[in-house]
Amino acid sequence: MPELPEVETVRRGLAPVMEGRRILAAEARRPDLRWPLPERMAERLTGQVVTALRRRSKYILADLSGGETLIIHLGMSGRMLISTERMAPGGFHHVHPAPEKHDHVVLEMEGGARITFNDARRFGAMDLAPTAAVEAHKLLAGLGPEPLGNAFDAPWLAARLAGRRMPMKAALLDQRLIAGLGNIYVCESLWRAGVAPERPAGSVAPDRLERLVAAIRTVLEEAIAAGGSSLRDYRQADGDLGYFQHSFAVYGREGQPCRTPGCIGTVSRIVQSGRSSFFCPTCQI
Repeated sequence: MPELPEVETVRRGLAPVMEGRRILAAEARRPDLRWPLPERMAERLTGQVVTALRRRSKYILADLSGGETLIIHLGMSGRMLISTERMAPGGFHHVHPAPEKHDHVVLEMEGGARITFNDARRFGAMDLAPTAAVEAHKLLAGLGPEPLGNAFDAPWLAARLAGRRMPMKAALLDQRLIAGLGNIYVCESLWRAGVAPERPAGSVAPDRLERLVAAIRTVLEEAIAAGGSSLRDYRQADGDLGYFQHSFAVYGREGQPCRTPGCIGTVSRIVQSGRSSFFCPTCQI
């Protein structure tokens, strides 16, 4: 499932053709995705100007001039793809591609761009909510702070983890604690900070929490710069693959040498809450 860097990469790709542009026409080609689409969604979107395109956790939020916000979740296989009509050299006019089987929602934007939400597995979601109250929406309420925001720092994390015996990996995946972190980037961040995924969350010393917070920020920033990680279905808004997966230090590297300088350990894999955790048992303690 796309994590924060993938969703932020998609948001940045969409912003130039959506922000400040009017939705000339909207089409919903089925009544539901993971859940039913909002009533009269196409009618409520048509004619609206996208005043801002934001991200909250793993959700894209399109604020509309009429006072509503379109909430978009990519799910496991959802893709927001951009196509544009253009005149090629020699006078050949390139039109938008024909609709595909899993193109479920289409937005025709002012300026000629077409935004298509394609989702083969239909685990994605869309909803409309009043912009003024969007943070109280059931999908967003209760989310923790953004890991790249000013509210997330080592003292705040220490206070939230105090006394907790749950594994550190599970704590970081708790969206009520920190919004947007997922399995891949938690594994990579714990490795950089030298913290074992099974270590009780409340037992990590303050100096190591400083290292962990810094590692989380760095990993996310590097992943965004790389366009995210392409595993299975993920594509950027322009259809390109992300390439941060080529920089994985531990994720998916079971049995391979640890990349920590001077470490002679080997990457191991364990299963925690049904998810694979990759780590080095030698340098992560």
